[in-house]
Amino acid sequence: MNKEALLEIHVDIAERGLKMQTELGEVSMIPFSGTVDCKLFKGIVEPWGVDTQRVDPTGMRHLSARYVLSGKDEAGQDCHIYIENNGIMADEPSLQFKTVPTFLTDSKLLAPLLHSNRFIGTGTVEKDGLWIRFYQIDQY
Repeated sequence: MNKEALLEIHVDIAERGLKMQTELGEVSMIPFSGTVDCKLFKGIVEPWGVDTQRVDPTGMRHLSARYVLSGKDEAGQDCHIYIENNGIMADEPSLQFKTVPTFLTDSKLLAPLLHSNRFIGTGTVEKDGLWIRFYQIDQY
């Protein structure tokens, strides 16, 4: 795994979301936005991103976030990156978790990298909020 993050996203969690309790577990839908400022891409997380968290009867928390980044690639071209980010963590939210992301982009520069490689994501809660970082682990 590459030790330098390919993308770093500072997440701004919306004040309102949805939480539902059922006999089979709990579901929370958490809207968010954010910013990205790294070498590969600079821009924003569009405000319609949502993190769906489902706690199953065993206490496992299933994470599934879908969102779009809008901004400029490292060549300064306008582009978008769609991210689907999935993971699992213990029921009690921790200060760190890992995910498996999938990327789609309309950037001709970023597509060969984002469409053909495998990545791992990490989420960490820091003094200034939640950060999601993506690391390249290898090529197909």
